[in-house]
Formats: sequence, C-alpha cells, structure tokens
Amino acid sequence: MSTAVSTASRSTGSTTSGPRRRRLGSTGIVYLALVGILVVSAGLVAAQGGNFFSQGNLFYLLSQTSLLGFVAIGQTFVILCKSLDLSVGYVVAWSSLVAATTMAGDPSRIWLGVLAALAVAAGVGLVNGLVISKLRVNSFIATLGVGLIIKGYLDTQYKGPSGEVPQAFQGFGYTRIGPVPISVVVLAVVMVLAVVLLTRTRPGYHMFAVGGNIDVARLSGIRTDRSIILAHVVCSLCAGVAGLLIAARFGTGNALVYTYGYDLNSIAAVVLGGTLLMGGRGSILGTVAGVLILASLDTVFNVLDVSPFFKDVLRGAIIIAAVAMYARRQIDPASSRARFRALGQSVRPGSRSGPADPAAPARENPSAPTTGTEATR
Repeated sequence: MSTAVSTASRSTGSTTSGPRRRRLGSTGIVYLALVGILVVSAGLVAAQGGNFFSQGNLFYLLSQTSLLGFVAIGQTFVILCKSLDLSVGYVVAWSSLVAATTMAGDPSRIWLGVLAALAVAAGVGLVNGLVISKLRVNSFIATLGVGLIIKGYLDTQYKGPSGEVPQAFQGFGYTRIGPVPISVVVLAVVMVLAVVLLTRTRPGYHMFAVGGNIDVARLSGIRTDRSIILAHVVCSLCAGVAGLLIAARFGTGNALVYTYGYDLNSIAAVVLGGTLLMGGRGSILGTVAGVLILASLDTVFNVLDVSPFFKDVLRGAIIIAAVAMYARRQIDPASSRARFRALGQSVRPGSRSGPADPAAPARENPSAPTTGTEATR
C-alpha cells in the first residue's frame, strides 16, 4: 500500500516539478518575421549599392504604414467579431470628398470638415452593423452591397477630384519629425486607444466572446448585436481617418481612392498579423506588424524596381505561406496545451481518456492496489 502511494507521489512530482516551456504566440512570430524581412530587405538593397534605411525610404515606408494602418486597425475589430467589411475603401474615398468639400479651402472650417467626414463614416458603419445583426445578412454580402451603393453615388456625383483642403490641414499628410510623419504619431495614438478598448473594457471582451462563439456569448447575457454594430462603427471611423489623411496629402478629395485596394489589403494585413478570420482571436499589435510587413515589401520592391505583376505575386505568396503556417500551428497536436492533469496524466481537449469531471479523483493505474478506504467505498 505504502509502495503504491509513494510511487504515485514520485510520478506526480516528476510531472509537475519540471519547467513548462512557453510557446511563442502568433504576435511574437509575426514580429520575428518582420525583423527577418527587414534584414533581408536591407541586404538586397545593399547588394545593389543602396541603403534601405535611408531617410527617404523610411519616410515612404512609414507613410504607407500610416495609411493602411488606420484601415487595418478598424478591420481587426470586425474580424475579431467573425465579421468582415468590404466597404472600407469606399468609405475612405467618400470621407476624403466630404472633408475636402466641407472645408472648401477655409482654415476656419477644418474642424467642421473633420467632424462631417467622421460622421459620414460612422453612419456607414452603423448601417453595416444593423444590416448584419438585425437583418441577418452575411457580412460579406452586406458590406459589399453597401460599398457598391456608395460607389454608384460617388461615380454619379463626382467625376474627379473635388473640394479643397486648407494648407494648415495638409500638414497632417506631409509634416514629419525627422523621418517620422506626423500621421504615424496619430496612428500610434489610435493604436493605443484600440488596444485599451479591446483589452481593458467590457465591450472589447464582448467582441472576443462574440467572435469565439456567438451562441455561447448570447446565452451568457452578452448583447451580441451591440458588439457587432460597435465593431463596424469603429471600423468605419478608422477608415474615415484614413480618408482625412488622403485628403490632406492630395489637397483635395478623390472618388477613385476606392480603386487602391484598401479593403483586401487591410484584410491581408490583419490575417498576416495573426488574427483568425473565424474570429475570437487576434491583437492590434499583430495587425500593426502585418501592416509593417506589407509596407516593407512595398518599399523594397520599389527600391529594387520590381515589376508590379511580380510584386503582387510575391505578396500573395508571402500571405498564403503565413496563413498556412498559422493554420498548421493551430492543428498541430503537439502545440495544444494540456487542460487537466491528474497524477502525471495530461488530458488534452477532445481526448476520451482521463476523468470526465476535473474535480473527480483519478488514479494513474487502474490495476494498482487500492487502499482500505477505497475498498470500503
């Protein structure tokens, strides 16, 4: 009897005393990939006699990051809720036109133009959220339909650039501190606010819950409709900020901005940053890293004068490889964490072995001799 007990004790001690290895998360992996891409890019440019980290290249890289970063941060919210927004490119174009036409070159109307552009963007997000949550329309179809409606309006009402942005507001697009554009500073502020919203507030927790399992979230008392609507409003607001940046850089609004591919590029950046398209898992920091990777690739391709066709091929291959790596990590049995441990036996999710109830007692070997108390029971 004592021998069996001591053997079980030694088995338990040997299992629990060893240090557990901490696996690197998807956000850490994407930042390591970013460092690797920067190193490889610097080497390729140096082989051509250039400097990848020159002030001009850094300014271009950060400028690309800020523009796509606003849209991608907003896209992260809706993808976390297991939704999607294909109307962001049209929202960017419409916001730039509303801002430029409202300001009309008058510095005293800058704030009026900013508020009008953000109000239009929030309205589009509200419509998207209501159609998806109340009418139960698939997010792909709903946002695509809303985007096509906006496209028809823009093509009818605006034949080209329209409006005028005051010189004071154009500083938002061109002012920089060293190689760092002022728009990157604004992007950093938006990023911090997004991180706080997702990780420190109840609405943020609800978005993760809705994306993980909307039925369980609803049964837990979460207003799932509100979470989806809020996510789409935030997404459109971020697209509205990107529209303001477009207007500041161009000095006018432009209806053809929706042809720049911000909808698909933002989704690619979010997925590249480790956020699951099925929702429930992801981070803003990972999305920013995904944006930096895409901006770094664009920069090195421009410096090396790579053809646009081959550029798209390489970007697509890199995105597919990254998503495949994430998927392989998620289905790898060795990567799953043990949920319950009983006397040295690890019970993994979905396994039939081990106790059905984690609080129930379990024995390492059913054939081992029982104590007197166990025999009596």
